[in-house]
Amino acid sequence: MIAEERLHQLVRRFEEMEARMSEAADLSGEDFAALSKEYSDLTPIVAAARDLLQKREEMADLAEMIADGDTDADMKAVAEEEFRELKDLLPELDHRIQIQLLPKDAADDKNAILEIRAGTGGDEAALFAGNLFRMYQRLSDQHGWKVEVISANDSSVGGYKEVVANITGKGVFSRLKYESGVHRVQRIPETESGGRVHTSAATVAVLPEAEEVDVDIEEKDLRIDVYRASGAGGQHVNKTESAVRITHIPTGTVVTQQDESSQHKNKAKAMTILRSRIYEAERERLAAERSDSRKNQVGSGDRSERIRTYNFPQNRVTDHRINLTIHKLDQIMEGDGLDEIVDALITEDQAAQLAEAEAQA
Repeated sequence: MIAEERLHQLVRRFEEMEARMSEAADLSGEDFAALSKEYSDLTPIVAAARDLLQKREEMADLAEMIADGDTDADMKAVAEEEFRELKDLLPELDHRIQIQLLPKDAADDKNAILEIRAGTGGDEAALFAGNLFRMYQRLSDQHGWKVEVISANDSSVGGYKEVVANITGKGVFSRLKYESGVHRVQRIPETESGGRVHTSAATVAVLPEAEEVDVDIEEKDLRIDVYRASGAGGQHVNKTESAVRITHIPTGTVVTQQDESSQHKNKAKAMTILRSRIYEAERERLAAERSDSRKNQVGSGDRSERIRTYNFPQNRVTDHRINLTIHKLDQIMEGDGLDEIVDALITEDQAAQLAEAEAQA
């Protein structure tokens, strides 16, 4: 249960910010932006804190009324009923505030870089990679997110050997970050004449889109190579060195980009991906330092971990991190049922963080 003093501290801090913001003329643009963000983040928490404080006070008043020997029987019966209702409600309100007070992932408000690569399974894996990408496109449509393909390496039979996209919108990374890992598919390939179920896989990586202020990359730490693009592209492919390979020497991170006809555009896209990969690597390092158990939590983002199986013959999707099985694969592949899985992952992650916080308290 959250201590009453802690709730009052939240309310006092909020009231201090309200007063400070009324004197906005005294603040620099940067300070005002920081204060506005903290104010916005704290607003729903303080509303819940005030509600909880009020209901605790109501409970105390009701308890006093019930204990008072002068209270008539009818009033006492009403008070006892209201007391029971509040007693049942308070744990839920308390839990809601505890969730809101959990340390927020600084990257949650960011857009995301989505990378999908075909794994084991040859052509079938490439087709499945295409299925996954379309699933995320449809999910994005439902949330009003915008999807822009940065690069794509098509498979000769359809689907993708690799596809990288930028997804922008409200709450993108906070929800998609749970998708990082190995996705396994079990189904009968169209080319399989014997009707046997094959297993293949694709790897998904979701990175927070990093801005220049998030990652300090110095020019001296970069090696930039340009070369002629390969693959589809007509005569242009063989005439100009538009493809770009950027190597971040301190980390060994390498990004190549050749989808655009302009070397300048390819370099800009490659730098977007490079910043995001370096930023994510640092996030993972800090998370590991903060908690040895982080890798066992659902939000770990370990890309080598098999996180989900899509079984087409049984119309079944199983998320192995939380042992959740849903028999509506067809809807999930259309993006319709994926939010149900993500919501369950978020709930489990919050529970793990609460348990960790209580253990450290």
